[in-house]
Amino acid sequence: MLIHRSRSPRKGLLAAALLVVMSLAVAASAQATTLPTLTLTVSKTAITVGGATQSGGVNIVSSAPGIKEANTVLFLLKPGITEAEVETGLKESKKDPNRTVKYGTIVFDQEAPASGMAEAQTNLQAGRYLALAGEGEGGKKQHTFFTVTAAAPAALPTPEATVRSIEFGFRGPKVLHDGELVRFENEGFLIHMDIAFRAKTKADASRVVSDLRTGHEKGIEKLVAGEPLTFAGPISHEAFMQETITAKPGWYVQACFMETQDGRDHTRLGMERIIQIVK
Repeated sequence: MLIHRSRSPRKGLLAAALLVVMSLAVAASAQATTLPTLTLTVSKTAITVGGATQSGGVNIVSSAPGIKEANTVLFLLKPGITEAEVETGLKESKKDPNRTVKYGTIVFDQEAPASGMAEAQTNLQAGRYLALAGEGEGGKKQHTFFTVTAAAPAALPTPEATVRSIEFGFRGPKVLHDGELVRFENEGFLIHMDIAFRAKTKADASRVVSDLRTGHEKGIEKLVAGEPLTFAGPISHEAFMQETITAKPGWYVQACFMETQDGRDHTRLGMERIIQIVK
């Protein structure tokens, strides 16, 4: 064996490198499974917060048994802001979520499936939070307040890729891999969302981009296949979510449909691009 190594140093280096990569992957996997878990469960009458309500890295699990098009939101209140003030402020900010900045920040926004569960990771600061649940466009809204206590923070696993939202565009890799841990971060100063539609072909994806940019959206449903992916719902400046990609491989159009103060979708300003998800 010694002779074999001396004659093939490259093979020895490759083997050593492979062992390092494997050990890092195992460590990252173990770290992900040992994160504290916060649960958000939506019913017809309430949103219930359970599990670990502590600061630092957390794995957030959302579910909405039997409820279609539900989503879960975590809003961190600024110190000194009362629950009554934030409830009033959110009602006044329905048309422009950016106005919520005076009350706090949207740190998390995730779809809650009607069957099964959705998972994503983020960092939570200690403080008072409002948990919100929405049932589709114009549907019932549920909410509850809870406290995240200070604790020795758990470290999040390092993402394999990071995609950033800015004014007005996306930055980061245009090829994502199934099974890859990806962070979706808002580096803009406005609130942004990060969703993606799977197109039937790359050519169809190009047509979707063109239609979104010019505001001609009526024919888009004929060019897409399946339900859209929500990498991150509307989140505030510097908020992020990271999750493992499990989407079907193909060509996707990444987009943000938040609106400017004069009513234009961010897609009209360049917040759309073609990405590819591969195995």
